[in-house]
Amino acid sequence: MARACTGPADVLVVGGGIIGLAVAWRSAQRGLSVTVLDPEPGRGANQVAAGMLAPVTELQYGEEELLRLGIASNERYAAFAAELSEATGLDLGYRACGTLAVALDADDRAELRELHAFQQRLGLEAQWLNGRECRGLEPMLAPSVRGGLLVTGDHQVDGRRLGTALVAACTRAGVRLHPSRAAELTVDGGRATGVRAEDGTLLTAGQTVLAAGSWSAELPGIPPEARLPVRPVKGQILRLRMESHFGRPFLSRNVRALVRGGHLYLVPRANGELVVGATMEEQGFDTTVTAGGVYELLRDAHELVPGITELPLLETGAGLRPGTPDNAPLLGPTALPGLVAATGHHRNGVLLTPVTADALAEYLVTGGLPAVAAPFTPARFDRSFTERLTDRPATTLTEAAR
Repeated sequence: MARACTGPADVLVVGGGIIGLAVAWRSAQRGLSVTVLDPEPGRGANQVAAGMLAPVTELQYGEEELLRLGIASNERYAAFAAELSEATGLDLGYRACGTLAVALDADDRAELRELHAFQQRLGLEAQWLNGRECRGLEPMLAPSVRGGLLVTGDHQVDGRRLGTALVAACTRAGVRLHPSRAAELTVDGGRATGVRAEDGTLLTAGQTVLAAGSWSAELPGIPPEARLPVRPVKGQILRLRMESHFGRPFLSRNVRALVRGGHLYLVPRANGELVVGATMEEQGFDTTVTAGGVYELLRDAHELVPGITELPLLETGAGLRPGTPDNAPLLGPTALPGLVAATGHHRNGVLLTPVTADALAEYLVTGGLPAVAAPFTPARFDRSFTERLTDRPATTLTEAAR
């Protein structure tokens, strides 16, 4: 038998990853009473995230709206990190280090050149460098590097530290953390009223935020018309310990690479850790670390930075990104009144945390989404919305994000 909660909250957040926690924190700051339901808050996909804040080098064709959202979030990150650190006394590992995206062979160089032209058409800041200039910035790069893009506006944060700090901030802001899993969404009179937890507790709220990452489509009780198109996308990642070489750091900034058509990134942390990732695998909810995945990452990383094979390997891991049909998040009201989406961030969960928190808190308080988040409601998968989105003219995104 369900045990009734002491009283309904204004907001129930289902999922205590960094997205759910940030939404809860911002909502509590706006004066709402908030409960977060998660068995281990702060220990979601952020535990295996590299933490790159790289909207410009992450850009792919057809994702201009997502780029706008990413730029808006990246511009908020320094203040967001400073506020969170001040509130908790914890260091988030935020670094304004920039990103160097490089190409290993002629075909990779041609693809990166095309991306640079696309970035320029959109008014983005990215400087083209030849191979020698790339190695001047990062001497450990292989002599075969043919060229690259320097984006000084891309940064990084430690996803694990971010999760820990958000748990502390939520606790201090009065957010109630309920340590259990969601068993079923409760609906009454055509409206979401809360969740029944696996421990038997019935949690009720005026609004329920679904922030369960890759599991957001799996919660029983959601009507078919409100079920979100979210799927798990597996990524494997490595963590190594860097050593200085001739008095210089092994790597000093984020490095992204095209290695014979494949994508790779290396993120050097200030504490000496080097994160290498990540694979993209459609394997359902499997999080097994495979020999093949580790081999592919080390093979490509060795071609890019030959000295990497001399570094100590600290950890291997695999996590699940919550993917959507257009690789963009689901933000705001669903087809079920009272159920609000904050999920589907795919490869941009860490980057989009500040803007998602601000947008969802605004919606929960006022019932309206900020303009930058408005294109990302679940309603966009309606045919009429898709047609309107397709007809929208191109624009200069750096200005539109402000």
